Amino acid sequence: SGGDSSAVADCLAARVISITGSGAAFAALKDSGEVATWGASSHGGDSSAVADRLAAGVTSVTGTDSAFAALKDSGEVVTWGETQCGGDSSAVADRIAAGVTSITGNDWAFAALKDSGEVVTWGGARFGGDSSAVADRLAAGVTS
Repeated sequence: SGGDSSAVADCLAARVISITGSGAAFAALKDSGEVATWGASSHGGDSSAVADRLAAGVTSVTGTDSAFAALKDSGEVVTWGETQCGGDSSAVADRIAAGVTSITGNDWAFAALKDSGEVVTWGGARFGGDSSAVADRLAAGVTS
C-alpha cells in the first residue's frame, strides 16, 4: 500500500521538496508549504480531516509507522493517522499549538522540542508517547 499516488498526481507534478513515509503511506511537502498525502488511510494516507491546516505554512513532516506530524512555520504541530501511533495529539494539543522547533518520531510515538527547551511526547505510551516518568527532566533546558 502507498504506491498509488494517482489521486494527488497533479499536486506532485512540480515543486515537491521532500517526501516522508509511514509504514504504508507518504506525505509530500511542496515549496509552498502545502502537504499532499496518499497511501493507506490507516497509516496517514488520508489527511482530509486536517487538509485545511496543511494547505500552507508547513516546514517539515515527520512520520511514525502509521501517522504523520507536520510542523508549521508558526511552531504549531498538525497530526493525522492512526491514533495509537501519534495521529491523535489532542491530549497535548495546547502544548504543541506554538513554539515547536522540531519533531522526531519512532514507530509508535512523536517527540516535539519547543523553543523553551521543553519536550512534549504523544502516541503509544509504551513506546515513548508517555514521558511522564521523566517529565521533570524534559520540562526545560533540552537543546536537541
